[in-house]
Amino acid sequence: MARKAILALEDGTVYEGSGFGADGTTIGEVVFSTCMTGYQEMLTDPSFAGQILTLTYPLVGNYGIALEDFESKKVQVEGFIIKHLCDVPSNWRSKMTLNDFLAGHGIIGIQDIDTRSLTKHLRVSGVMMGAISTECTREEISQRLKETPNYGDIDFVKRVSTDKPYLWRESSDDMEMKYSIALVDCGVKYNIMRSLSKLGCRVTVYPCDVPVELILEQNPDGVVFSPGPGDPALLDYVLDIVNGVIGKKPIMGICLGHQVLGRAFGAKTFKLKFGHRGGNHPVRDTKTGRVYITSQNHGYAVDPEGLQGSGAEVAFVNLNDGTVEGLRHTELPIFSIQYHPEASPGPMDNAYLFRNFMDSVESNRTRGGQ
Repeated sequence: MARKAILALEDGTVYEGSGFGADGTTIGEVVFSTCMTGYQEMLTDPSFAGQILTLTYPLVGNYGIALEDFESKKVQVEGFIIKHLCDVPSNWRSKMTLNDFLAGHGIIGIQDIDTRSLTKHLRVSGVMMGAISTECTREEISQRLKETPNYGDIDFVKRVSTDKPYLWRESSDDMEMKYSIALVDCGVKYNIMRSLSKLGCRVTVYPCDVPVELILEQNPDGVVFSPGPGDPALLDYVLDIVNGVIGKKPIMGICLGHQVLGRAFGAKTFKLKFGHRGGNHPVRDTKTGRVYITSQNHGYAVDPEGLQGSGAEVAFVNLNDGTVEGLRHTELPIFSIQYHPEASPGPMDNAYLFRNFMDSVESNRTRGGQ
């Protein structure tokens, strides 16, 4: 029997639907993604911590849950909003249904929602706090929303980062580990480590607040700053790490890592009205003019105005709204991208960026860099 559930937004908008997954009440920033596939990867992406995820694609759960498709050790979203749940998945890799998966992780979902209407509302009004409940009245949810801190006021990075360094071990036994890479975990996805390992990198993952001296003592060939959730303006402790390795090691920043790098070179960041979340965002390389279709998941962007005189320049721009999608340094082996080269909008569309990073690591070695 279907369980009644409601979705309430902080502006007073209420949607009625049916609950699935776990019972109870959950609160978070309500956002949407236009991806047609990849719901398991999105659910386990640490960048969605603190958020209730809406999918615009109407049928979800049709290929079940596969153990190989986790992007972290658990479900990271606060809640899940969909149009229709498939209870009978068809996929030889599937080990369970989406309903059982969410229930097992204690995550509340709601279906039978007009997700495209909800998405239009968020595009017009902007993303906002909301709640899903199978137990509360509208009045009770409204009161709880008033008492909950806003998403942008909370440091989610420390909630999702590793608490101690570890060596990523998912690599081929017969592959030569040619490079040593330090990865600062602000909410990293497994596929970033997989991508680096395939290129011969021995990846050591560090907490988001690791003392920079600990990284430099290990003398890695390069440093990667990962994606993650929340407002980059709250992350001065990550900024300290960035400043500590600039000029000493080749650096690659991805998404939140890109935003913190932008701050290191004098730029400010700002919150987008409804963010970029999906698998079809076009970006243009400012040097070559080439356009790439990218996977994105971010609610903040870099304001390029503060970059003048820093040596950093805009490398990529978003063709939908003109926002900054990447930076490159004119002298140092440093670059960043706002989008996700590990997320495969096509089979290998942006994997070249990891190879570019390896080229900068190799060049730095050849020049006798640290």
